[in-house]
Amino acid sequence: MIVLENIHKSFGKRRLFEGLNLVFREGRTTAILGPNASGKTTLVKTILGLVIPEKGRVMVNGKDLLKDVSYHRLIGYMPQIPEFPENLTIREIVRMVKELRGEDPKRLEGLVDLLMLSKELDKRFSSLSGGTRQKVGALLALIFDQPVLVLDEPMVGLDPITAYRLKSFLIKEKERGKTIIYISHIMVEVEELADDIVFITEGKVVFQGSVEDLKNSTGKDRLEEAVLCLLS
Repeated sequence: MIVLENIHKSFGKRRLFEGLNLVFREGRTTAILGPNASGKTTLVKTILGLVIPEKGRVMVNGKDLLKDVSYHRLIGYMPQIPEFPENLTIREIVRMVKELRGEDPKRLEGLVDLLMLSKELDKRFSSLSGGTRQKVGALLALIFDQPVLVLDEPMVGLDPITAYRLKSFLIKEKERGKTIIYISHIMVEVEELADDIVFITEGKVVFQGSVEDLKNSTGKDRLEEAVLCLLS
């Protein structure tokens, strides 16, 4: 579970979060939605510890972000654009991350198969296509079997087979009790994966609840139409 309590964050004279409170529950996939510059990226960076709030606290499975740096080991993060040393092969990147974390990847072989990377392991990152780079990002986010997953546009650039496999895998991860935060602009994907929606604009939570609650409150059958109601 992730809990954000009374979060305040400013950038210069711009106040983004003023008393933000959110809870992300285990065994649920929560989609963070909102227009550009609404605060989605800052929210994710706050959870990851890359942005430190001026006030408030972030708890990840009971660990305080500011008091216990070991919470990082609880989170598997897949950025929208994976960046790794261009001169290293996928195999070497996995070894590098393993050494940095000081632990063995628990699910390497199975995820290499799932993401269809077995023939790519000895290729340098610089030679990989955009879709294969996305696969590497997914691989590194998932192989250590962390209880919290933060995924930023994870399906972008993936071929249909890999995207289907990854979505099926994430549904099973949720059923195992993981806390999953999912960022996407593709509403079809959100509807397939998300249980809950957090919609923010200008740093404020406009809606937090289940997908069904959002549809019911807006009177719309399609998630895309329901989200458009929030924008208006």
